[in-house]
Amino acid sequence: MTNLQLWLSAIEIGCFFALIALGYLLVVVGADFFNFALGPFAMVGGLGTSWLVLEQEVPLWPAVALGLLMVLALSAVTELAVVRPVQRRSGRGELPALVAVAAVLFAVQQGAGLIFGRLSLPGQRLLDIDPIEVGDAFLQPGALLLVAAAVVVFVAVGGFLRFTRTGRLLRAVGDNREAAAVLGLPVGRVRLVAFLLGGLIAGIAGILYASKSGVAFTSGLGWTLTGFLALVIGGTGRVWAPLVGGLVLGVVQVFTPYYISEIGPETVILVLALLFFAFRPEGLFVRKVRA
Repeated sequence: MTNLQLWLSAIEIGCFFALIALGYLLVVVGADFFNFALGPFAMVGGLGTSWLVLEQEVPLWPAVALGLLMVLALSAVTELAVVRPVQRRSGRGELPALVAVAAVLFAVQQGAGLIFGRLSLPGQRLLDIDPIEVGDAFLQPGALLLVAAAVVVFVAVGGFLRFTRTGRLLRAVGDNREAAAVLGLPVGRVRLVAFLLGGLIAGIAGILYASKSGVAFTSGLGWTLTGFLALVIGGTGRVWAPLVGGLVLGVVQVFTPYYISEIGPETVILVLALLFFAFRPEGLFVRKVRA
């Protein structure tokens, strides 16, 4: 495993998985809920941006802004019009809300196919520079931007949760929603912030990753699963835990077909996930809940 080019690719893919997993983590921290629609949200960000640029001739950066606004709107609708009413009617039960979000996942996917078309579109290059030579390998501009964005986002989220009032409120509400409501904390507003932040990060990830592999309306389901598995492996105990899980999956995704061509990376990822579910379901880093 000394091929530097493969390692650069693994880090790029791992950072993408990690950003989706970080979106999951923020919703878990702030709303104590798994938003399985984050993969399609990332797809809408990438596909919507490319569709605006290629089909509607919108300039690149306004298209990026509009793509992210679409994702934020979907995030708000998911929380306000789906998850919150379903949990209220079901006595705050988790299963009905999860089923409802699964329906949102497929609805967003099919809606994107109707609006943006059912053909894959190339992603947009946000950094127009030549590839950077790293030893005997080359770092593509899109990969550089994705890795740099992942570092910035993880640092920013860590600082946000630790040092800002809203970040501390997110952790308080996620730890004990009933106690937070008794204390008069704005539970509804905090939950909405968690959904919006999770969706925003997923949208950024989708736009950045689309430049590597393109994006289609069917991409969201796979991204949902890999992002969730990255969170399962990393755990919820630290802000950077999803980064660890994402990088592990990135290494598996890249090196499995290169060294074990008889076994697909999806099989190895599934086996790895089953091992974690069986023997360490809390992930590598356990979340500490304050009483």
